[in-house]
Amino acid sequence: MTEKEKMLAGQIYSVIDPELLSELNAVKEVIHQYNQLSPGDTHRRLLMLKQLLGHVADDEIIINQPFYCDYGKQISVGHRFFANFNLTVLDEARVIIGDDCFIGPNVSIYTACHSTDPVERNTRQEWALPVTIGDNVWIGGSVTILPGVTIGSNVTIGAGSVVVSDIPSNTVAVGNPCHVVKNIKK
Repeated sequence: MTEKEKMLAGQIYSVIDPELLSELNAVKEVIHQYNQLSPGDTHRRLLMLKQLLGHVADDEIIINQPFYCDYGKQISVGHRFFANFNLTVLDEARVIIGDDCFIGPNVSIYTACHSTDPVERNTRQEWALPVTIGDNVWIGGSVTILPGVTIGSNVTIGAGSVVVSDIPSNTVAVGNPCHVVKNIKK
């Protein structure tokens, strides 16, 4: 199994694998070009996002610059997706975002996991866990979503929250760690 196959399978892999490093550097070039585009150049921005991301459901996608990701191809966004400035997605594993999702500024979504043991961590090995976000989700500014989290549908995540565990559908959740503070009647 290649290191990339291990990464995509959620197994421990080497982050210094030449194939992975080459892919990361190629994506950084595309991201740099995207971030240099004029905000008014909506056609080229859309084309670059479709080239970069693994799945884009429709042409109603806006990701304000700057935008950062590691691989891009593990990111899937649904219909009518909007992300404000400074979205960072470390997509070593799949990141699936549903329809009608809106992301505030300075949001980070992480899939990469590292050992808490410094000796193990220094071997330059990690693993990745997917992040899934349902439909009709609003994620407030400066939210951090950690590896392995699932956020249900019809959810609001309050600004500044750190999402460390799953958030059920039809809720409002806030805080560090993020927790449900309100159920939404459907």
